[in-house]
Amino acid sequence: MSTRIRLQRHGKKGKPFYHIVVADQRSKRDGKLIEKLGIYNPNTNPATIEINFDGAVNWMLKGAQPSDTARAILSYKGVMMKKHLLVGVAKGAFDQAEAEKRFESWMSGKEKKIADKIAGLNKVKIDTAKEKLKAEKAVKEEKAKAIALKNSQLKEEVETAAADAENTEETKAEEATEDDVEETKAEETTTEEVVEESSEEKEAEETT
Repeated sequence: MSTRIRLQRHGKKGKPFYHIVVADQRSKRDGKLIEKLGIYNPNTNPATIEINFDGAVNWMLKGAQPSDTARAILSYKGVMMKKHLLVGVAKGAFDQAEAEKRFESWMSGKEKKIADKIAGLNKVKIDTAKEKLKAEKAVKEEKAKAIALKNSQLKEEVETAAADAENTEETKAEEATEDDVEETKAEETTTEEVVEESSEEKEAEETT
């Protein structure tokens, strides 16, 4: 029986995750499987991969053929490297101890790369958050300046209106005072004229 290691889709639309399975090459994508080897979730960053390492290595040694995506996942987790080293041991290229030493060295380098990637992603996330806060602060400061300017202009308008009103009242008061003076002068003139007329009438009577 020809076996294949491939992905079996699960999850909801837009956010799928996959089971890593061993199945008969002739079976349908979601058909009967022989064994489940792990889970692959591409929705996280970095992607989450859980794998039955020894089981995957054994199936690879038995001749199971991985799909392109499954091969990339197995390579990422070291399954392909482990298989390569075990084949080397079987051929007498080196012994088991040397194979383990080489694999541990490879895994150490791989783990460092993963750790560096995660650290880089965290740094980007932190820097992005800082830039977002900085931008929000700048927007708030601009709004505060705009409000302060508006309040200043409003205060100036109120003060100007109050000054204009005060000037208007003073002008009216001055005009009223001038009118009173003119009226007083007119009354004095009228009084003088009446007095003169009375004097003239009195003189005329005395003459008669």
